[in-house]
Amino acid sequence: MAGRGTAHLRDPEASLLRVEHLVVEFPVGRTGLVVNAVSDVSLDILEGETLGIVGESGCGKSTTGRAVMQLPPPKSGTVVYDGMELTALKGEALRATRPRLQMIFQDPISSLNPRRTVRDIVREGLDIWGIGDKAARDAKVDEVLEAVGIDPANAGRRPHEFSGGQCQRISIARAVVTEPKLIICDEPVSALDVSVQAQILNLLEDMKARYGLTLVFIAHDLAVVKNVSDRVMVMYLGKVCEVAAPDSLYASPAHPYTAALLAAIPVPDPGVRPDTSRVLGGEIPSPMAPPSGCRFRTRCPRAEERCATEEPELRTVADGQYVACHFPLDPGETIDFGPRAG
Repeated sequence: MAGRGTAHLRDPEASLLRVEHLVVEFPVGRTGLVVNAVSDVSLDILEGETLGIVGESGCGKSTTGRAVMQLPPPKSGTVVYDGMELTALKGEALRATRPRLQMIFQDPISSLNPRRTVRDIVREGLDIWGIGDKAARDAKVDEVLEAVGIDPANAGRRPHEFSGGQCQRISIARAVVTEPKLIICDEPVSALDVSVQAQILNLLEDMKARYGLTLVFIAHDLAVVKNVSDRVMVMYLGKVCEVAAPDSLYASPAHPYTAALLAAIPVPDPGVRPDTSRVLGGEIPSPMAPPSGCRFRTRCPRAEERCATEEPELRTVADGQYVACHFPLDPGETIDFGPRAG
């Protein structure tokens, strides 16, 4: 599959999920204006793969994940999941895909119904779809709760009786109980303590291996994304900037924005002074009136006239590494954002 903004694979027909030219817009009241949340994003994910999506707040990461789930449906584009065109499905036909396509939300506590017990929350999908008899459903709930590290003996409690990390374990159990193929993880550890984050990440890896899951992992933490992803997709203002294997991306970023994100990672050493010359300054342009051409050009010290008139397409710069930039960085090259700061 080729085209603007595509996270390429050698054999896209083997993809479990194929998204092409996804566009999501939100109207701004009665002004006639729209927020361009996601603009012409395409990607492919092979079965068993984990695709990490990173970028600043407001870049369209979570909206992309929700649009895949049709929550809400995108304005245009196609979402083909396991051979089914989700954007063409309506009503009961779309509802029937839900057990095989699940989501884990950012806030583990607010995503659980406070009035229901943990057993009822986890079993709800099985009850709705009539999967097995009552004994089989209870056994399945016990199985997944044990798998995520929650004692089934405590399943009669309600979410407020558990910690944030335990609630996220319950959310994971709820997501896997219907045996989906794909789970979209929308910043599943950002609301948790660092020590708990590691536990949840290890749990996701264990559940992926145990249940044969494919993951879309959305996060701000670049170190987390590197550790859990098979490929990483960088987004900026609704567009795909770069796609690569994590080792290649982190060792040799090709897009200036990717380089800026990596440069912003704090060094865990109080004796090391931050290199402010490599810190990206300026504000993200309004998604209601994004810049012409390359959307990053207003903050990029490498921008030239061509960047304002011609939108860059995703192209190969190395084996498995793709970048949407007219003037990508060479391997090992650094970039100074100092002159544009502020």
